[in-house]
Amino acid sequence: MKLELTNKQFRRLLDMAYIGNWILNATRGDDRFKDYDEVESLLFAKAREEGMPTLAEDWNGEVIPSRAFVEGGIHEAIMEYENNVFFDILAEDLARRDMDDVPINESNYEELNRRIDAYIAEFDAHGTDNILVDSDTFSSLSD
Repeated sequence: MKLELTNKQFRRLLDMAYIGNWILNATRGDDRFKDYDEVESLLFAKAREEGMPTLAEDWNGEVIPSRAFVEGGIHEAIMEYENNVFFDILAEDLARRDMDDVPINESNYEELNRRIDAYIAEFDAHGTDNILVDSDTFSSLSD
């Protein structure tokens, strides 16, 4: 296969490959998807060949993203994504809970979105500062 990219496009491809592999493998421990690690390694080896040696380094016989690459801001993008996903899921879960977890259909879809938007506005303004859990209820569950 032949794929022609500008240096800038290739650099973006490296970012996408790293982010994708991070999402797939970061929490898997030893049960990683090795084939994704291999593709990432191939791409970063190619970066070295194409005049971007600071983006790749060797570790245990494999080519991996360099410390400079990893510490260059890519994790801020991942953290922003994770933060947004967390609050989106939390807002929807709370909105559905508030609606007694009824099935969503055309008749209540707007209500669900209104509630989600209200939670998102709250999270944008205050994060999780106003989320409270009744510790007395929690402690009785663990008895």
